[in-house]
Formats: sequence, C-alpha cells, structure tokens
Amino acid sequence: MLEQLAQIAGAPYTNISTETGVLRMLAAMILGGMIGFERETHSKEAGLRTHILISLAACLFTLVAFDLVLLPAPGEADLHVDPLRLVEAVTTGVAFLAAGTIITRGTQVRGLTTGAGMWMAGAIGLACGIGNLRLAGLATMIALLVLWVMRVISRAVGDDGESAKSD
Repeated sequence: MLEQLAQIAGAPYTNISTETGVLRMLAAMILGGMIGFERETHSKEAGLRTHILISLAACLFTLVAFDLVLLPAPGEADLHVDPLRLVEAVTTGVAFLAAGTIITRGTQVRGLTTGAGMWMAGAIGLACGIGNLRLAGLATMIALLVLWVMRVISRAVGDDGESAKSD
C-alpha cells in the first residue's frame, strides 16, 4: 500500500522503497526521542519533541540525498555528488540550534549537554537515514549511558548537575 501511495505522489526518483524510508524515519524518531526523553525528564532546555524533530530531519535529509544522487544534471555529465556535504549541512544546522540552548550567566554556563544531545540526535538521524540502524542504536545506548553515569557521578561528588561541568 505504501508503494502505491508513493506512485500516486509521483516520486520518479526513488533510491529506496517507501517501507525502508518509513522504517528508517521511525527508527530516527524513536532513537532521537530516547535522548530527548532523558533531557525532558530532567527539565532541560530542549526535550522530547526537539530531539525527535532533529533526528527525523537529519534522517530525511539523508534520504533526500539518496534521491538527489539519481537526478540527472542538465548539461553536466561529470557532476559528482559529495555525501559529506550533507553531513556538513546537517551538522551546521544542528549546531546552530544547539547554540541557542546554551546560556551564559557570569561564570555559569548551562545547556551544553543539551546542545550536545541535540548534536547527537542529528548524528543518529544521519545513521538511520543511511540505514545503519545498529550503529544508531548503539550510539543512542552509549549516549544514554553517559548521561546517566555522569549524573550519578555528579551527584556523588556533590555537584548540583547544573554547572558547566555536567549540565
């Protein structure tokens, strides 16, 4: 049924099946959402929805890039598509968003870890977009482990968890 919808929508260039695209986008939503949920439960600047949207957008940009590779370049037979430009564009866009979560007040800096989580959500979305769901899942689990372990360590040493050291 999804393939029929894709045909009705008139997508002449499709490097992956609709089912594959849906699976990759769902994986990006779930994995990005896991990091966002952790941030949300600790009342951080960017939470569940933000991380889901970042991961989903990165995945979608990657899927679109696959189709762009198939587009014929008018008058340029030797046009080569550089996939690293996609990674650079996603990284720059997410870094711009993440910078907006960082707040400086005197010597206090807040939001660094949340910004890093947003950057990680973008990377996870890229991994999902290329179909490397195992790597995306592993990165998500490691990121969650780091967030949890560092929170436990911060509490053990008496840090309030809100300084530039642990965000």
